[in-house]
Amino acid sequence: MPDASIIPLRLDSRLKKRLDKLAEATQRSRSFIAVEAIREFLELNEWQIEQIRKGLLEADAGDVAGERS
Repeated sequence: MPDASIIPLRLDSRLKKRLDKLAEATQRSRSFIAVEAIREFLELNEWQIEQIRKGLLEADAGDVAGERS
């Protein structure tokens, strides 16, 4: 992984056990699973924030779905 950084991470014991089980079941490392989870979380939240921003801009411009003249 080029230009990678190490980030210390604290997990409660139940979450760590779940991560271990998934890593074992998928034959992937805990690190791989955690990176993928973070990547998916960021993509989803970035998309969501962008959609909210677009919706607010449309609303500010008066372009609101369901509004009738």
